[in-house]
Amino acid sequence: MPKNRVLSTRVLLICAAVGVATGLVLAAAGYLSIPVSAGVPVLYGLVLGSHVLPGIIAQSLLRVPGVAIISHVLAALVSSAFAPAWVMRYIGTALLIGAIQEGITALGRYKHWGMGRFLISAVIIGVILAVPIGFAVDLGQFAPWARVTYLAMFVIGPVAWTFVGVRIGNALRRAGVVTR
Repeated sequence: MPKNRVLSTRVLLICAAVGVATGLVLAAAGYLSIPVSAGVPVLYGLVLGSHVLPGIIAQSLLRVPGVAIISHVLAALVSSAFAPAWVMRYIGTALLIGAIQEGITALGRYKHWGMGRFLISAVIIGVILAVPIGFAVDLGQFAPWARVTYLAMFVIGPVAWTFVGVRIGNALRRAGVVTR
């Protein structure tokens, strides 16, 4: 990418492609969250963790400021086309997760692109999502093992999806999607 880190048309088009592809995944995850929440609620964090994909793929592929938030918002718009009733959930989640991913990367002045940086943002996202959702579902209704598992899945989910996203981003980079 250019040293001046301008969001060129090429960068924006790549963000759009990432947003569309991951938006389809997030739409499917949105619909999958209903039976998971009803049938096996302790696994909900794994499904919700998929929301890290747009930013992780964009950042690992492009390595420039702003691409996580742009890709997240575009993915939210695509997901909302398939589930219009959830438009505010998708956009709110996109802004929250995209801002966290951009913020963690900004702290490193957009110079550190290793797996450790991506994992730090995944863990922070997992904790930030676990707390309010844990209160919303009334964790007291679950057995102690289920409470621990439920909260752990909110960290494991984003971490697992981060590994997937980094692999996709790196594979796209090796395939020549981004040229210098």
